[in-house]
Amino acid sequence: MTALMAATTHTKRWALMKSLNQKAMSNLKILKPPSILCRSKGQKSVAVPEVRRQREVLDDFVRNFCMTYNLHKTLEVFEVEWFDAKEKGRVIDSKLIMVPDEYSRSLQLTNILKRLQDQLEQQSVVAQCRAEMLEKFRKERNLHRMHHNRIAQEKNKLVNVIKRLRTHFGKYDGLLEQLKKKYEQAVKAKALMALERDKLRTIVDLVEKAELFTEDNPLSPTYKGPKYGKNSMTPVSKPDPLISACKINPFHEARISVTDVRGYTLKNTFRGHNMSVSNVVIHPKKPLVVTASDDGTWRMWGLPAGDLIMTGEGHKDWVSGLDFHPKGMHLASTSGDCTVKLWSFEKSRCIHTFADHTQAVWSVSYHTSGDVLASSSLDHTSRLWDLFSMKCRGTLRGHVDSVNSITWQLYSSILCTSSSDKTVSLWDARSALCVQTFYGHKASCNHACFDNKGYMIASVDADGIAKLWDVRKVAEYATINVGPQSANRCCFDPSGLIIAIASNDQRIKCFQIDLEVVPVSELRGHEDAVQAVQFDPKGNFLVSGSSDSTFRVWGSFESKSKAGRAENPESSNDYPC
Repeated sequence: MTALMAATTHTKRWALMKSLNQKAMSNLKILKPPSILCRSKGQKSVAVPEVRRQREVLDDFVRNFCMTYNLHKTLEVFEVEWFDAKEKGRVIDSKLIMVPDEYSRSLQLTNILKRLQDQLEQQSVVAQCRAEMLEKFRKERNLHRMHHNRIAQEKNKLVNVIKRLRTHFGKYDGLLEQLKKKYEQAVKAKALMALERDKLRTIVDLVEKAELFTEDNPLSPTYKGPKYGKNSMTPVSKPDPLISACKINPFHEARISVTDVRGYTLKNTFRGHNMSVSNVVIHPKKPLVVTASDDGTWRMWGLPAGDLIMTGEGHKDWVSGLDFHPKGMHLASTSGDCTVKLWSFEKSRCIHTFADHTQAVWSVSYHTSGDVLASSSLDHTSRLWDLFSMKCRGTLRGHVDSVNSITWQLYSSILCTSSSDKTVSLWDARSALCVQTFYGHKASCNHACFDNKGYMIASVDADGIAKLWDVRKVAEYATINVGPQSANRCCFDPSGLIIAIASNDQRIKCFQIDLEVVPVSELRGHEDAVQAVQFDPKGNFLVSGSSDSTFRVWGSFESKSKAGRAENPESSNDYPC
């Protein structure tokens, strides 16, 4: 009986599973809604099937519930009773109600709740971190606010201290200005006293050397010496300086060592003017430099410190040419205002103005005697000025363009001029006639100069070509190309064997003259075109002026050429370097 019941139960279970499968298949209905269609090109419309889930039946709900919670015995009892009821007709499938799918919804809601709880925990951790960070930022804010308040207090304190210091030091402005003026006056007085001392020393030497009286015919005690004209440096009875000063050049026999420009370096830079420095000249006996500028002034500087000693104001236009009197007590300057001015260091003012030129004056040069002055101008002429009568002594005519430079041959009456007509000419100042003209330049000649012996002339032009002319052979000696930039000025060292050329390419190029012209050095440092260059009388240093508003000193004040100083006939013991 028991075996029969087990078989019956097993059979019922298989039947139940079969009926459940059929019922599940019957619950899946394929619907063809007319709104969902798939139409391809050239084909008929095809409905897309849709799967719809039906709610779970009552007996399946009970089975699923028992299986979920592992109620296997309850499930077996339920199945036996359930199939018995169906066989006896007590349960009709059509009358069974559909159980709402609360179980599935419960599972979904459970999963959703779990995910939300996980997110809540994560957000709680994040919120806690944010709270800690907020607290940290709040503390940092308070700290920075405290530091800001402290710094603001210190700032206000420092501002008050600065105001007090400014008020305190403002009281010293007037005193500093007075001290500065006193210092400038003292430096100026020192320079003037040195010049006056040299003048008195020269007078004493002349008095000692002159034969003022003889044993047979002594001079009268009332004799007062020769009379001098007004604003003149020569006595009335003095003969023509162009004749009396023509004597043997002492440099012919002097043995002067060659300047070692290879060792020259930039020693000092001085910004002396507000505009371009157009010219520089060095005092013949003292470590003094005078610079001319496009700002209409000239200034005297002491070396090596570069102290400003004196400023010359009076020209109405740019200042171009400068030259010291051979004794060093006077200065001549030329300007774009068509004038030549004479300045006295002793009187600290302009003592005379020559205004005979009709256009800008480029250059000026003192004769060796110091009694005749020569100037060259844009009006195509050069003029000779007698410093005794303060009148024009003669006019040199012959150039057909601007005369850019003029210079004397030492201890002679010969003048050398360079012109924009591409020529270099030699003139006899006694007759005011041209005695020789050198041709060869293909551009405007900017400058020309003699060496100390007077044997060689150097000239430079706007194409960057420098030419050396042999005065004795009256022929070209050599050609130097420093282009393509213009060569503005040139000068010889005391030995006459080194030539320095100032160029528009911001460099100074030095060459040694021997059997051949050999480049020996190139000085770099200026930031614009170099307008002027000059060696000092002993060759210890070189001074240059530039369009960058500066003048620069090259060389070494410690390196002294003893041989050069000993044999230089114009050297002085009062010229410390």
